[in-house]
Amino acid sequence: MDDANATLMPMWRANLALLTREVGSATRLARMMTFSASYMKLIVSGQRDFSAEFVRGVEAVTGLPEGWMDVKHDSADVPDETREAIASETPRARFRGTAHPVRKAPVLRVEPIFGQGAKREEVTAAPEAHRRLAGTRKIRDLAAQDVRKLERYLSVPPVEPAVLRSRIEDVINYADPDERVRADLEGRLEQIEKHREMLLRHVSRLYALLSRLGDD
Repeated sequence: MDDANATLMPMWRANLALLTREVGSATRLARMMTFSASYMKLIVSGQRDFSAEFVRGVEAVTGLPEGWMDVKHDSADVPDETREAIASETPRARFRGTAHPVRKAPVLRVEPIFGQGAKREEVTAAPEAHRRLAGTRKIRDLAAQDVRKLERYLSVPPVEPAVLRSRIEDVINYADPDERVRADLEGRLEQIEKHREMLLRHVSRLYALLSRLGDD
């Protein structure tokens, strides 16, 4: 149970007792909430805690406005339609929740020993540093995968450079262009092959550098 629910619990119990003070009201309310009468009586008698979900369910089923249970009331404050709903066992809504209170999440408290406040800060910072490192590795791995794909593409291109050169040389031989055009075509073939090898080396080096990030 969280702190807010614990604070409101006495008020909820008092208002629940107010709603069920008439003989048989607890049993009728139990059936309206689809609980057993014995369990509802344990709740009303204070032998069982209950959740905020249950409180909101009581309000909905009996026609009370939301939040009514959070404020102190006396008998005169109970609306006539709510009294009638309980007396006639006619729910104004259907409750499908639970009465069981939610356990409060455990909180790890770290206190300094012998005045060593710095250690407390280190403990607080450690989870954040771990999350940051994990995030770095995740995006690094995604980037490295893309670099590896590019490396494979360059290593095994859709058209082999030798095949490309052979076909372009065939075109040159058949077209018999002038020397300037021939030199331009052959020069560009050489540049493509040269820069492909250079690009492949850069990509491989990039992958190696990326793979080490986040592992220091």
